[in-house]
Amino acid sequence: MVLRLWIALLGGILMGITPAPVGAWPLAWIALAPLWVQIIKAETKRENLTQTKYSNFNMKFLILNALAWGIGYHGLALSWVLGLHPLTWMGIPWVVSVAIALLALTLFTIWGATLVVTWAITTKALFNLIQNPPIRILIGTTIWCVLESIWSAGPLWWTSLSYTQSPHNLAILHLGQISGPNTITAAIVAVNGLLAQAWINRPKQTDPPNSSFASFASLRFIHKGYLATSAGLLISLHLIGFSLYNQPLNDQPSTAIKIGIIQGNVPNRIKFTPEGRRSSLTGYTNGYITLAKQGVEAILTPEGALSSIWTDPPATKNPLYQAILDKGIVAWIGAHRPRESSYTNSLFTVTGTGEIFSRYDKVNLVPFGEYIPFEQLLGGFINSISAIGTSQIAGEPTQLFDTPFGRAIVGICFDSAFSRHFQRQAAAGGEFIITASNNDPYSAAMQFQHHAQDTMRAIETNRWAARATNTGYSGIVDPHGRTLWISGHNTYEVRADTIYRRQTQTLYLRWGDWLTLVLLGLVAVSISWVIGNRKWKK
Repeated sequence: MVLRLWIALLGGILMGITPAPVGAWPLAWIALAPLWVQIIKAETKRENLTQTKYSNFNMKFLILNALAWGIGYHGLALSWVLGLHPLTWMGIPWVVSVAIALLALTLFTIWGATLVVTWAITTKALFNLIQNPPIRILIGTTIWCVLESIWSAGPLWWTSLSYTQSPHNLAILHLGQISGPNTITAAIVAVNGLLAQAWINRPKQTDPPNSSFASFASLRFIHKGYLATSAGLLISLHLIGFSLYNQPLNDQPSTAIKIGIIQGNVPNRIKFTPEGRRSSLTGYTNGYITLAKQGVEAILTPEGALSSIWTDPPATKNPLYQAILDKGIVAWIGAHRPRESSYTNSLFTVTGTGEIFSRYDKVNLVPFGEYIPFEQLLGGFINSISAIGTSQIAGEPTQLFDTPFGRAIVGICFDSAFSRHFQRQAAAGGEFIITASNNDPYSAAMQFQHHAQDTMRAIETNRWAARATNTGYSGIVDPHGRTLWISGHNTYEVRADTIYRRQTQTLYLRWGDWLTLVLLGLVAVSISWVIGNRKWKK
């Protein structure tokens, strides 16, 4: 049992190194198999123990295995959360800063591991009714997709199995155009399930000990039929994705937008001080002027670029505002907007005449960073961990963002992890993606994972994406997920590049996550057929 726990933990760790900083994405296609084996092989009876007692014992052990796998995956993939420390620049003692970072990682890890435990319990419960291996794999795959749909509708979401393939495996990521990220998740879970079945159904060893090498060479240690099915599914899905990847973009010059990006590189530790505000104004004003001279049509700044309130019109002494009036180039300004007794984290479209054309308020706020869950219960604790001293207010999830160039699809920082947020805007006529993020004080690993999230959104919506961040990685991504430019880490940069407006509608944009609904229907039909067949035989 201890060995099995270690194997489950190892499987989770292997999945945990698929995203940045390691990026070992091929491991995702085998890392879940050990947990699949544990669920399929879980015994239903044992001598010298009553059925009830053993069932309870067996379920506890299964939960521990799932928990070990979940902690290995989510804990390692989200380890960049520890980058919250040190928070001493906010006046928080060093020890308390460490405790906050550890608490955040623990909470996020347990929340992710809970999905895995729920999957294991539900899948095993249905396996007790169904003995057919293909139907079992269908059930396990469907339940995982359903759970990811539920988790992604909540306030904490990042580590979908699908993002383990981004931004490297562009062929498989194109399955997202069919039914969103759950298409990729379903592929990973199903392939792992078939591998697990191949191991479980391997032929019994009948050869003498000295023929072990020959047995290995002939693959007699594994069921060839399930192995071939797993390999065939993996190859077929990649071929489908590759065919989508090879579709020409056919972008026309009339749809081009020459866009400028400013990466301000103003660390959080000084961002809200007078020094930080001066540095922000200087950096973004100079960057705006530089890009205007290069002939760009619009300039994108990161989330909270100005660390202040942007009013309509802003203070006449604001140098960035004066630069906009002087150069007449549209700017997307990341700043705050007063609302009720607090603020929104917003992106403003400011025209060349200095007027606010449109505004987008960040929808998915970061728990414990931008808002405090159960704030009334926690009271004054908020002042010790929020840079603005109060919970921010989330924007409406139904927002649309029109610009002088047409309707845009917008995400601010954490929004990037929520695929449906981008799907809704694209289906409503969004023609290109702009995202604005801060990403400080996190490491390059987190920043590359964030880039991976936006890469997936660009592919799913079949849209060009421009990314502006404070400390990295800013970038330009085409609709096939190819990174045409990416900035440095913790560097000040300005970049002029070209993106294109598109109006194509992928299956995902038209129908959303229809695959999960189809899988649910197939599971219902399969279970009904199996149960009905048993009754007929009786």
